[in-house]
Amino acid sequence: DAKHLVPNKMRDFFCTINLDQEEVFRTQVVEKSLSPYFGEEFYFEIPRSFQWLSFYIYDKSVLQKDLRIGKVSIKKEDLCNYTGKENWFMLQPVDSNSEVQGKVHLELKLNELITDNGSVCQQLVVHIKECHGLPLINGQNCDPYATVSLVGPSRNDQKKTKVKKKTSNPQFNETFYFEVTRSSSYTKKSQFQVEEEDIEKLEVRVDLWNNGNLVQDVFLGEIKVPVKVLRNDSFQAWYLLQPRENGNKSSKTDDLGSLRLNICYTEDCVLPSEYYSSLRNLLLKSSDVQPISASAAYILSEVCRDKYDAVLPLVRLLLHHHKLVPFVAAVAELDLKDTQEANTIFRGNSLATRCVDEMMKIVGKHYLKVTLKPVIDEICESPKPCEIDPIKLREGDNVESNMDNLRYYVDKVFREIVQSSISCPTLMCDVFYSLRHLAAKRFPNDPHVQYSAVSSFVFLRFFAVAVVSPHTFHLRPHHPDAQTSRTLTLISKAIQTLGSWGSLTKSKLSSFKETFMCEFFKTFQEEKFTESVKKFLDDVSSTESKEPSGLSEPVHLKEGEMYKRAQGRTRIGKKNFKKRWFCLTSREFTYHKQQDKEPIFTIPIKNILAVEKLDESSFNKKNMFQVLHGEKPLYIQANNCVEASEWIEALCRVTRCNQKRLSFYHPSAFLNGNWLCCKATMESTVGCARCTADVPADTQIEIDGDRETERIYSLFTINRSKLQKLEEACGSIAVYQGPQKEPDDYSNFTIEDSVATFHTLKQIIDIVEKLNESHEKYQKKRSSSAKYGSE
Repeated sequence: DAKHLVPNKMRDFFCTINLDQEEVFRTQVVEKSLSPYFGEEFYFEIPRSFQWLSFYIYDKSVLQKDLRIGKVSIKKEDLCNYTGKENWFMLQPVDSNSEVQGKVHLELKLNELITDNGSVCQQLVVHIKECHGLPLINGQNCDPYATVSLVGPSRNDQKKTKVKKKTSNPQFNETFYFEVTRSSSYTKKSQFQVEEEDIEKLEVRVDLWNNGNLVQDVFLGEIKVPVKVLRNDSFQAWYLLQPRENGNKSSKTDDLGSLRLNICYTEDCVLPSEYYSSLRNLLLKSSDVQPISASAAYILSEVCRDKYDAVLPLVRLLLHHHKLVPFVAAVAELDLKDTQEANTIFRGNSLATRCVDEMMKIVGKHYLKVTLKPVIDEICESPKPCEIDPIKLREGDNVESNMDNLRYYVDKVFREIVQSSISCPTLMCDVFYSLRHLAAKRFPNDPHVQYSAVSSFVFLRFFAVAVVSPHTFHLRPHHPDAQTSRTLTLISKAIQTLGSWGSLTKSKLSSFKETFMCEFFKTFQEEKFTESVKKFLDDVSSTESKEPSGLSEPVHLKEGEMYKRAQGRTRIGKKNFKKRWFCLTSREFTYHKQQDKEPIFTIPIKNILAVEKLDESSFNKKNMFQVLHGEKPLYIQANNCVEASEWIEALCRVTRCNQKRLSFYHPSAFLNGNWLCCKATMESTVGCARCTADVPADTQIEIDGDRETERIYSLFTINRSKLQKLEEACGSIAVYQGPQKEPDDYSNFTIEDSVATFHTLKQIIDIVEKLNESHEKYQKKRSSSAKYGSE
């Protein structure tokens, strides 16, 4: 959220997230506010290198260009200082001289020349080769050129490259020569005093500009290289473009307001797979360790300050190696030992409950979409008034009518859920089966506990949470508006209550905090609701294989607006780019003229042969990819690098098991009678580059096991001091015999068997030390091969 924004009058604001100058996400518009609450979460993989993560606050305009109020920019190197906690940042003014991105490839050389009379002078050679990743200007590729200058106390010798049209990756390949020193006997007049100029004070400056034609040129960034670093050497390197140091910065910055952010940024250096075998094996055998509290996976959760940091990579690693179900069963059994009453089963934030939560988010993503997305879309796009709290009713609202509307929505959501057991992923069913039987074993005299053990997850922590926060589960693109959020909250409360086995009794109704909810639930006193819940819970906690009767509905995977190039299916049609609405399901990939319109073109998933990136040089457009199928390739331009990466990943995931996938493709387009990449003149020529994903893989979950293991290693490294404290705790008799002398140090650790726990800790510390050595060797090798100015 933001507060105290200027101008000091109620306006409509939105916020964008940018990698350098490239917008990758945008919040919804918050109307009529000076302190807008956005409440949106964005999780994404960063597909390219970047310098700054920036957040821009915009004032939405209907007739004119949206006005940038201010920004928060955090340098990549500083992100670790803010990760994992909320921070208020003061908005900074948007200065055109600081809005830069991209890099430039230079080759520099200092030559010594002998003149005709035998004297020696020095000459600087600057070869500007290319640039990469320059920003879009007004949504279009820029027309860049570069100025190359040799700057000193008494000189500023400047030269200029040619303008390259419509490209963010210009190839200049131009060489410039500068006199650095000149013999005193040289008689030609010069505007520079270069005879004995101090080389220590000279620097090469390269400025990148967008040619504005009839308007002012736009600054794109600059780099500076001291000539003294060259001496008589020659080298080339990539340099990241930097903002201007003498930008339009005033000595006093106006108070533009502030922005509150919660950033979680991780960056891991993943080594080859063999380096992780010891740690991976130790983690994977956790479910076999007795007691479970002495296992490596459990110790990881003990030493991390926030259990969620440990749970995410741990669950993904165990999922990847099919070890999650036995581990969840083991930690759930430990949980149940401390549970004294059946009605509080699995209600806390323990390791077991968090593992199941995370598993449901990963495995149940498609299940949620096919079950809830249609009804959530209806609620958000055609909302009916549902407020039943007399205090919150608006003037003219009819509480009986609102109650009918709410009942209609609740019935519909409830019906979709209890009829969805056939779509529940097998892994979720296996976990629910284990939890159900563990609960029945712990409380053998309670006939309802086996159901409440499952409903506490599937209703309270899965469906009810997805209903109240559809944007978090990718069921909606943005956080709903206030009125719709209130409707979803009421529906979520109802679903929680209906799903709690045995909750529909008069004694339970009297326990409602809100009288209006008690009145609403009096209409639900019907046996069919409890029977429907019981049957659903029986189905989703069964290990029997479920074969769908008839054709199952296609799973909606992804949708959004992008640009596609006309495929030339008609002779007279122009091959230009048009904005279209794209939709990907488990059966087909379609595009439409507008959202909710009939598809213009459909590609069955089984017909897709490959999905690959397309070289920018094909059409001078960034963020392009191609879908290869039976007809001509479909060329698509995404709105940013993150979106392009997500579409490629989604399409690859759903098509990787296609039998006829290609092994080779053309990275560029077929234009003017030849392929731009290999110059072949036949359109049917086999591709010249190997496809990036030509091996069939698991279509449901894409997990990089090595990356998750590296993340776990990083967590152990960060919490090394706690590992040592836990070692001390195991060695201290006071922890498990007699009073605790230092409760602050030891009381938070669960130690059932100090000898087994100590043994595992010793293994963890040894493995972490070996991985530390491997990382240090890699960093030394990397730093020794790096050149001055390289990224």
